[in-house]
Amino acid sequence: MAQTMVIQGRIITADEIGLIRGLMVEHRDWGRTRLSEELCRRWDWGNAQGRIKDMAARTLLLKLERRGFIELPARQRPSSNEFRNCRVPVVDHAGEPIRGRLSDLQPLSVRVLAPRSTDLRLFKSLLARYHYLGHRNTVGENLRYLIGDRQGRPVACALFGSAAWKCADRDPGAHP
Repeated sequence: MAQTMVIQGRIITADEIGLIRGLMVEHRDWGRTRLSEELCRRWDWGNAQGRIKDMAARTLLLKLERRGFIELPARQRPSSNEFRNCRVPVVDHAGEPIRGRLSDLQPLSVRVLAPRSTDLRLFKSLLARYHYLGHRNTVGENLRYLIGDRQGRPVACALFGSAAWKCADRDPGAHP
């Protein structure tokens, strides 16, 4: 194994791989969820609200398995993630191309979309329809912005997200 690698924003060393393997040997009855929860506790891996980053830890474990460092226990049940294969509903919007100079669209409005905001469905629909990768759901902490022109038409949207945001109040030398 390389000296260290970064997965899901965490520095992973041979010691961390050894810890994971040891937990799986010691607790053969644990599933993937229990394993990821224990890693979050041992690594003090949580978000700003104090919730453990269970999904980020599970993704880390899957990536380690894909790279051949560990072999995870078999799934105990199908995924309960209701968003895994969902389709984003289409929201009607002005879809004709906007032609002209940017100055003709100004002033632009930039809105931060909170979870459950009224424009969140529109935002998701725009990403699903126009982004080259599409859009189903987001994982972890994220920020969503909807940019509109002077007439209120959406002209752009931006999504900044990460399953492994670093907290500014932590020791910079510590694991994220």
